[in-house]
Amino acid sequence: MKTSLVVTGRRGLASAALIIGGLAVAAFSSSPGVTPGQGQELPVRRIPNIPESAEAYYAPDSYHVIAQVQDPDALPPSSARAAGGALTYTFTDDGKEITRINDHGQDACEFYFPGQKRIVWTSTRDHMDMPVGNWSNETEYPKGAELYISDLKGGHIQRLTNNNYYEAEVSVSPDGKWILFGRQIDGKMDLWMMRSDGTGERQLTFTDDWQEGGAFFMPDSKTVLYRAWSRKTYGKVNPTPMTIFTLNTQTLERTQRTFDHDMNWAPYPTPDGKHYVFVRIVDGNNWEIYLGNLDDPNDRVRLTYNDSFDGFPSISPDGKKMLFTRSVGEHFMGDLYTYVMDISSLNVGPENYKPE
Repeated sequence: MKTSLVVTGRRGLASAALIIGGLAVAAFSSSPGVTPGQGQELPVRRIPNIPESAEAYYAPDSYHVIAQVQDPDALPPSSARAAGGALTYTFTDDGKEITRINDHGQDACEFYFPGQKRIVWTSTRDHMDMPVGNWSNETEYPKGAELYISDLKGGHIQRLTNNNYYEAEVSVSPDGKWILFGRQIDGKMDLWMMRSDGTGERQLTFTDDWQEGGAFFMPDSKTVLYRAWSRKTYGKVNPTPMTIFTLNTQTLERTQRTFDHDMNWAPYPTPDGKHYVFVRIVDGNNWEIYLGNLDDPNDRVRLTYNDSFDGFPSISPDGKKMLFTRSVGEHFMGDLYTYVMDISSLNVGPENYKPE
């Protein structure tokens, strides 16, 4: 089976049919003593028993995972090249426990709350009469995308938003007090936040040109890390140049973290509060994952070495594992599955976090 994907936001998943099982490697595979950035990957394994999937995030226990998984019960994507056709699942990173959270519509971004009793996720389940749209094209984002909270079995569902805007790219602060998300109004994408019970919505960015999204809280539960691209250059330059920023959600002070004109996409903070993982393109159209330094834009270490697509990186709360999506098909971005990399040697865990 072949899939294709045009990625513009942090989030997005290729259209594909459901594949059950798959020949996955249950244990990490790599040579011991590998040094990142020297042409070899740290130990990597594919999560077994999970269909095509993407955008996976660890639970507080650094074992359970939440992700978008291709499912035949999902509303089909609008076209062969459009992203969609996924529903929200949770599973363990050894593929032993698998739970479907939602059973209709199309789902996208999702995240665990601290305490590991609730999750927040995105779905079009209540707007299936609206245009399907395309999660990977900013001009066609599904206007029926709403935010929901549920328990770990998909029960006790609480709908947080109720409008005709696109709302997605959702995450939760480490202290559990805030929900962070993206909202597109009249073509303009901005960051918003609300309390964990859905009250107190507050807009965080107000730029006319920058399209902000894919935001995650830093360990202080106050600062957020995100990427943005310019509406003026969107569609004129390929790949789309993207810049990484941090934002203080209390003062709204913004700090630019990358300064080149490359695609710096899908940033995710590490628990030490000093680094982040993100995606760059090398050697033509090869998407690879790097470790970046918040204080030095030139200090980056390449983590993946794969002649196709590696993306959507995220770090476990204990700082020892990285989830990411890898294409294993014959064509670029064909057959996307969720992988785990052992990054314990990078020393980016919470024990190295020093609050300012």
